[in-house]
Amino acid sequence: MSDTLYIIDTFSLVFQVFHGIPPMTGPAGQPTNAAFGFTRDLRRLIAEKQPTHLMCAMDSSGPGTRHEIYPEYKANRTEMPEDLKPQIPLIKEIIKGLNIPCIEVAGWEADDVFATVAKQASDRGFEVRIVTSDKDARQLLNSRTQLYNIRKGTYLDVAALAEDWKIRPDQVVDFQALVGDSVDNIPGVPLVGPKKAQALLEKYETLDEVLKHADEAPGKKLRENLVTYADQALISRKLAKLNTELPLEIDWESFRISEPDAPTLLKLFTDLNFRSLSSEMKALVDGSGSSDKNEAPTEEFSWTTIDTEKAFEEFVSDLKNQAEYCLDLETTGLNPLQADIVGWAFCWKVGVGYYLPVQGPPGQPTLDADHVLETLKPILEDAEKLISNQNIKYDMLVLRNAGVKLPAVGFDPMVGSYLLNAGSRSYSLDALSEQYLNHRPIPISELIGKGKQQKKMFEVDIDKAAEYAAEDADLAWRLSQIISDELRQENLWDLYWDLERPLIPILAEMEFAGIRVDTDELGSQSKTIGTRLVSLVEEIYELAEHEFNIDSPLQLRKVLFDELNLPVMKKTKTGPSTDQSVLEKLAPLHPLPEKIMEHRLLSKLKNTYLDALPGMVNEDTGRIHASFNQVVAATGRLSSSNPNLQNIPIRTEAGRSIRRAFIPKEQGWSLVCADYSQVELRMLAHFSGDAALQEAFSAGVDIHAAVAAEVFGVEPESVDKDMRRIAKAVNFGIIYGQSSFGLSAALGISQGEAAQFIENYFEKYAGVTQFLDEVLITCQQSGFATTILGRRRAIQGIRSFSSTQRNMPERTAINTVIQGSAADLIKQAMINVQNRIEREDHPGTMLLQIHDELVFEVPDESQDSLIQLVREEMEQALELKVPLLVDVSAGKNWLEVEQVEQA
Repeated sequence: MSDTLYIIDTFSLVFQVFHGIPPMTGPAGQPTNAAFGFTRDLRRLIAEKQPTHLMCAMDSSGPGTRHEIYPEYKANRTEMPEDLKPQIPLIKEIIKGLNIPCIEVAGWEADDVFATVAKQASDRGFEVRIVTSDKDARQLLNSRTQLYNIRKGTYLDVAALAEDWKIRPDQVVDFQALVGDSVDNIPGVPLVGPKKAQALLEKYETLDEVLKHADEAPGKKLRENLVTYADQALISRKLAKLNTELPLEIDWESFRISEPDAPTLLKLFTDLNFRSLSSEMKALVDGSGSSDKNEAPTEEFSWTTIDTEKAFEEFVSDLKNQAEYCLDLETTGLNPLQADIVGWAFCWKVGVGYYLPVQGPPGQPTLDADHVLETLKPILEDAEKLISNQNIKYDMLVLRNAGVKLPAVGFDPMVGSYLLNAGSRSYSLDALSEQYLNHRPIPISELIGKGKQQKKMFEVDIDKAAEYAAEDADLAWRLSQIISDELRQENLWDLYWDLERPLIPILAEMEFAGIRVDTDELGSQSKTIGTRLVSLVEEIYELAEHEFNIDSPLQLRKVLFDELNLPVMKKTKTGPSTDQSVLEKLAPLHPLPEKIMEHRLLSKLKNTYLDALPGMVNEDTGRIHASFNQVVAATGRLSSSNPNLQNIPIRTEAGRSIRRAFIPKEQGWSLVCADYSQVELRMLAHFSGDAALQEAFSAGVDIHAAVAAEVFGVEPESVDKDMRRIAKAVNFGIIYGQSSFGLSAALGISQGEAAQFIENYFEKYAGVTQFLDEVLITCQQSGFATTILGRRRAIQGIRSFSSTQRNMPERTAINTVIQGSAADLIKQAMINVQNRIEREDHPGTMLLQIHDELVFEVPDESQDSLIQLVREEMEQALELKVPLLVDVSAGKNWLEVEQVEQA
């Protein structure tokens, strides 16, 4: 069997994955989507296709030989995207680490490199597969050489070329010389498309013969063009012809597949947070070939199962003497408010764990669950004792549901690690154990299995459960000490101890409280929207003049662009786009796109919220208990899940109406909503020190109208609705590097108008310009963006020159400072508000945090006092150079709340 060589057209693949994978960032804020996608594709290709040889062909930098022939060659190509540029060195480093040769030749393109390699390899008897989407490569097809489309997983050979273009490989160059190529700006011959080119070559075989017989071509205009543009066709042929004779000295053995440099790639992938790829490399470093290997702990570990009354009494006596300890619960499920305790694991000394089983398989000794809970309750509720654990909020909720309220949280390695590495993808016990202890914990699958045969934790042999649970407690204890020391070294300890740690029990109480939901209201809205969807489908079919699958992008494309002949606004790798932005642009041209948008919106509301939320209501409480997550958003913001209440749409009436179903606990109670007003812009005014911006906030004027007046050079009373709309978009967009193109698209104004407005803005608010530049300079020098309370995020890729059109790392840096500081503020406010509620024994209850908004429920007779309390604590949470303003509203549901003016 012949050796098989796969040749990677490097930049072709890089651009595919860059545009095909949503933006990704590494821990330091650097863009990583292209590097990740390229590596994943290479690893998958090696595993699935099992080539014997592999190499990468790369374009050389600077102008090439074809530019000498035709200066306008590739003139239509846009500049490489800012977020792709810093990934190219990474990709080269990855290729090197994978031990794959990468060849580039000065003055020549990757196409010429792989053409030369392919020809020599084919001549030597290799089976050659060129991984490219470039149609130029079709000229290289022969009995041994094929093109491979890595996205579709399909091959193109000589027969497929004959079926597609109806020509031979030796006619490809002449075909392209006639047709031209808009991508590479190869001119070709006007009026000659693929069909005409194929017909001419079928009759005359070659370009030279076609031009020689130009006077015989069908159609007067075609005959004229073949004469007039003959020289252009010949130049096009030179541009399309790939060089198969580059002077390459090829070491074929170096192309042979070999093991990657696993240690180097492990470090690189770990630094980039490529978890699956890191696991692959870790397995190779370990020599196991598998990522499921469980290593021995770095220190000795022993555990004791406490399963008799005497042993329990001795254990309790020991536990009472501990000032701090780790507690980890094993439970019957993942929902803490519906889970029962199966076992208690404790650790307060490295390498020593304890497990107290209260449920287990029949016949195996366990302690009495109620007796254990009753005995441990006063110890757990001792405010003088600090209790630690990985993701301790889960354990707090399980205990809260069992009637135990932990008063004193110690250290949570998950939250501590988040402060050290805000961009990491995982802060799980497994990930942290590997990172800090070079140890892989016993996987839960070893105990309970997977799939349909999966056991419950109480069905697991107690000895195995004890080892697993005690190990988790021991690892969390070890990590607590290591990570807390690191926080102190990095000056982040106060941020953990004074802000993030006291927030944990507050979030636990919010989740425990939940919020009441009127399922009848949701059902009524679902029915109404369902009726509208039925009529919408009929309207859509009538406009399209036939039925089709509305949810199928392929069928929708056909209707919009083939049948209705609407203009293509944007293309994806699979064809014309039908996304929201495209439909918005098409809506003024035809009524169908508007109906499609309405159908999509209502379908999402019905499926995601109206029909799903009733199933999330806790049967025992009648409330939804969403989770609030501290370690998801890299800026420091809280996120919400199960369900994501922060994502309920508010821009449409149908979306806002969902909030009507969220109600207080009972009659005689109300919801109170307190929302920071324009907090990010106030943060910008505080940090920048810009006099005009600070004066506007201090005077309490409409900030958007004030900015419009400054930039448009008119009196405040002359600012109209459109001026204010532009100013508002700029206020929220420019500080994050929104371009004139983005602003013009968002507002429907010309790019020139948008550019002028941006220029005027930075001229009028020079303090903002200076501040944003200082953020980037500081971040470039230190490697970190830092918030008002010292939260930081590592950022790489800040450029050394200033530009209002910012790349992803620059946008990330500014976003971290502004939005991260707003996150610090709301967290501090939550702590202050909750402390005062408890101090004054106020009946109000904090239920939700939705970005800059807090939602409470309160008895009507205590509403005024709660509003006063909340306003005072939120507006005084941090001292800024501009006043903080909190808008408060109250009502009988989350939608119908009315503004409460400040007394």
